[in-house]
Amino acid sequence: MAIDLRGQPVLVVGAGIMGAGIAQVAALAGHPVRLYDARDGAAADARSKLTATFDGLVAKGKLDAGQAEAALARLQPVAALDAAADARLVVEAIVENLDAKRALLRQLEGIVGADAVLATNTSSISVTAIANGLAHPGRLVGMHFFNPVPLMKLVEVVSGLHSDAGVAQAVFELARAWGKVPVHAKSTPGFIVNRIARPYYAEALALLLEQAATPQVLDACLRAAGFRMGPCELIDLIGHDTNFAVTCSVYEANFQDKRYAPSLVQKEMVDGGLLGRKSGRGFYRYGGDAGGAPALPVAVHAAPATAREVVVHGDGAIADALEQSAAQALTAQGWGPAREKGSGWTGLAVDGARLVLTDGRTANELAAATGCADLAVFDRPLQLPWAPGSALAWAPAERAGAAWRMQAPSWLAALGFAPLPVADVPALIVARTVAMLVNEAADAVLQGVCTPEGADAAMKLGVNYPAGPFEWLARWDVRGVVTLIDALDATYRGERYRVSPWLRRRVHA
Repeated sequence: MAIDLRGQPVLVVGAGIMGAGIAQVAALAGHPVRLYDARDGAAADARSKLTATFDGLVAKGKLDAGQAEAALARLQPVAALDAAADARLVVEAIVENLDAKRALLRQLEGIVGADAVLATNTSSISVTAIANGLAHPGRLVGMHFFNPVPLMKLVEVVSGLHSDAGVAQAVFELARAWGKVPVHAKSTPGFIVNRIARPYYAEALALLLEQAATPQVLDACLRAAGFRMGPCELIDLIGHDTNFAVTCSVYEANFQDKRYAPSLVQKEMVDGGLLGRKSGRGFYRYGGDAGGAPALPVAVHAAPATAREVVVHGDGAIADALEQSAAQALTAQGWGPAREKGSGWTGLAVDGARLVLTDGRTANELAAATGCADLAVFDRPLQLPWAPGSALAWAPAERAGAAWRMQAPSWLAALGFAPLPVADVPALIVARTVAMLVNEAADAVLQGVCTPEGADAAMKLGVNYPAGPFEWLARWDVRGVVTLIDALDATYRGERYRVSPWLRRRVHA
């Protein structure tokens, strides 16, 4: 028999930011809501703050006054858990501590009815472990909201080994009725979002460890790729201590899998108290006149020298966009580029010199493999068509002549980019980051954590990615992603850059 939780009494335990937000959403959705917190007066204070929040929403025209009044009437702070014995759904949003959550849920089992659903808002603790010891562990699922709860659409509905499928589906349908976008997830370290997102931070930290680029360059390139914040400014916002703790937790929970290894760069910053915005300094300085990442100096590039021959190589959308941009760049000279498809690489050949879209190999490796000394690589543009002046990483081969070292960025600028020089590292910045996000998502699907559609929805709604990992994969191609990660593995030789079997199997599919 299907479980219907719509309109049923709800108990929210924990009146902090997350608990108060969950109570707000439930009350607005028409539920009688009881809000409890072990701290004296915390639940009443949370309701008072919600009153002010509702008043502000009404004043801005975002909420009807009658709806606000009715929701507040349905939301009642309680001083004891016994006062919510009629609850059909309990959502706990207390401290992230396994023992504390287990103790609370065991206590609740003696208070609420046998048909009540128990949900935990944990962001990182195993739902299976939390359920261990409950009299009826099948009725516990994860209901992981994202902060701020009223605004963020995503809810991860997390099933542990004990969780009843009917209970998980009831919570899924309830989240949808609350105006959220739920996704099913299996209880594994990090669930969907906190797991798949690890490479976004990890690749930036790895590049910083190699001194491949500055934080400003990393952030500029990934913002140009469509991310709302670059990894360095995002870590500063989250807090290095918090981000490092989550990384360590995922690393330990995965038995020291090297893909999740913490960064020495970040440990040093945490040890030094450089925690980001909260401490006034992280990768950037905050407070006073300092407001985060300083603007990169604007480089002015002269028009590229007149060429005898320009050929756009490659197939697909990026090659098409390069051809169009090159045609515009050559308009003043009265001619356009030639096009050669099926050549095995994407980029521009200019009088024998090459400007090559990264396939994971460094410029030095490509120069050696092709016998072309005047060669430079450039990063993968994700936004097509790219906005004029989009930041793009590039690197020349060591053997490239002085003339080509000047002409390569001039051609990138003529194509519409703001070229940013970085060290000649494999897969540069955007390409390696996105490939590793795709790879992590593929492993999550392989292990039954989520579906491809669930991964895409989770990453777009949970962390505001410009696209989901499988959407990126569809725009790229499986072989290209696998080739790029294999190139990373060939350089670094370790477990970190191992291709997901889910991707490997699809190379020939």
